[in-house]
Amino acid sequence: MLTGALLILAPLFLGFAIALSNRRLMTVIHYTVEGLVYFILALLGLGLGQMEGLLDQLGTMAGQVSGLVIALLVANMVGLWLFHRWQPMTINADESEARPSYQRLLLAGLKPLAAVLVGVLLGYFLLPQLPMVDEVATWALMLLLFLIGLQLRNAGLSLRKLLMNRQGLGIALALVVSSLVAGVALIPWLDVPWYQALALASGFGWYSLSGIVIGDALGPAWGGVAFLNDVLREIIALALIPLVIGSRPAMAIGYGGATAMDFTLPVIRSSGGLACVPVAIASGFLLSFLSPVLMGVFLAIG
Repeated sequence: MLTGALLILAPLFLGFAIALSNRRLMTVIHYTVEGLVYFILALLGLGLGQMEGLLDQLGTMAGQVSGLVIALLVANMVGLWLFHRWQPMTINADESEARPSYQRLLLAGLKPLAAVLVGVLLGYFLLPQLPMVDEVATWALMLLLFLIGLQLRNAGLSLRKLLMNRQGLGIALALVVSSLVAGVALIPWLDVPWYQALALASGFGWYSLSGIVIGDALGPAWGGVAFLNDVLREIIALALIPLVIGSRPAMAIGYGGATAMDFTLPVIRSSGGLACVPVAIASGFLLSFLSPVLMGVFLAIG
């Protein structure tokens, strides 16, 4: 029961416990993480491509992804709106701030999709069943989580200051609670045990991790569902943030989930101003840490 959780939590916490000061080494770790993500996503796609009855299951997977996206969107918006009403946050956007290129952001977001698609095509059309693919994916995942722990520890952020940021902490907790409520509501729709539904709802937009962790535990089909759910969250967040951040910053920052500290941060900064940056980093950091922890705990129950 605890093996799955240990595979996720032990490397993550081990990496988080190690402090590094060598900037060149951190650069190497950054590119290693990026390469590992694409490699494991390609393995996820390979598993999908070689799955029996893939074409017959595409409709079911589309329904599962749609249910997750819609339920999480509604639940997260309600939860974040309630937090905004309780702890309103006012901002003064800097109109002189250069807006990021949405074309560049969307192209960057398509890279993980391309990695999965390459794996699917190779598995479906070219490659036979390969031995030890699951073992390779598991060890690659453990190395990835160890390196992610190192990155979180050595990101130049004070954990104490992040936890003291009441807005960031509140936004993160509102997103977590509302996501878990959506997961419970989705149990009949997804037709899975409650702990698997909660694990699927705990990606918080971190598609490069959720698809890998869920796929390793529940198989490539569910890994694909988790991956697509969190990719779509990121795409929706890019469109949503400029529309609502002026009147309801918590909703804009929170819905970006774990990506608020990296991928969607330029949009948050340009649309909401510098005052939103520490809140977004605090929220994104906490969600980045909680996502693998919660997924590991829920998956370990099964």
